[in-house]
Amino acid sequence: MSTKYQTIEVTPVAEHIGAEIAGVDLSLPLSDEQFGEIRSAFIDHGVVFFRQQDLTPDQHLAFAERWGQVNVNRFFKSVEDYPKIAEVRKEPDQEKNIGGGWHTDHSYDQVPAMGSVLYARELPNQGGDTVFASMYAAYEALSDGLKQTLLGLRAEHTSRFAFGQLAVNAAMQKEFAGRLGNPEAAIQDATHPVVIRHPLSGRRALYVNGGFTIRFENWTVEESQPLLDFLYRHAAEDRFHYRFKWEPGSMAIWDNRATHHLALNDYPGQRRLMHRITVEGEPLAA
Repeated sequence: MSTKYQTIEVTPVAEHIGAEIAGVDLSLPLSDEQFGEIRSAFIDHGVVFFRQQDLTPDQHLAFAERWGQVNVNRFFKSVEDYPKIAEVRKEPDQEKNIGGGWHTDHSYDQVPAMGSVLYARELPNQGGDTVFASMYAAYEALSDGLKQTLLGLRAEHTSRFAFGQLAVNAAMQKEFAGRLGNPEAAIQDATHPVVIRHPLSGRRALYVNGGFTIRFENWTVEESQPLLDFLYRHAAEDRFHYRFKWEPGSMAIWDNRATHHLALNDYPGQRRLMHRITVEGEPLAA
């Protein structure tokens, strides 16, 4: 992580993950050099943060499209007139938030999304932070023996339990009405290596998550769960984390292949509205 930057200021925020980027106005067109340096910081740090950005939805979308093709979310309510921008919203009278468990987005897709460009629109007076975890560091901290075991495994991921008919009807129908929908479209299943070789950095990263992983390939659910639970607990250790405190005009761009994230639900009775644009990725390999 010794990259030298000429057009932006990059300040790492934690030992294993995250950096804040300053010296750039994302409402303006970026030169290829400046965008290239932002992309390099993203690859180096897994998630990058910007402060004090004043963006219209069109400017947010234009910046996100510099990263690649937009993945239009199947389940989130979109911003009016902007189908490529998803709302991540919690109203004052709602108890449950979206993304309140550790996960990485879109691992249920055959080609998982690269990452997301999340922009703060309305924030509570306090609370509502997002915690990010490095799956590079989580993998590297495992024992050599467990690493060797995991390198030979693949795991199955699905959207059916998080967004499908059963989940919506049983627990989320009332609470998430107007925020999440389209449960009949939750039919995505994918199998990925448990340890991936990141397509941009070349580093190995742990690639299972409590939101969408259901079992190891050729293992039963019962056989898989103890080891999966251990890996989830391990990845949730504070030593791999950075907690980002949102401010008006803040933006985060995270890499789904290298990180987990968790949206804290600690602002009862207050509204929080974020605009999220997700960018398509590329196939994953061991």
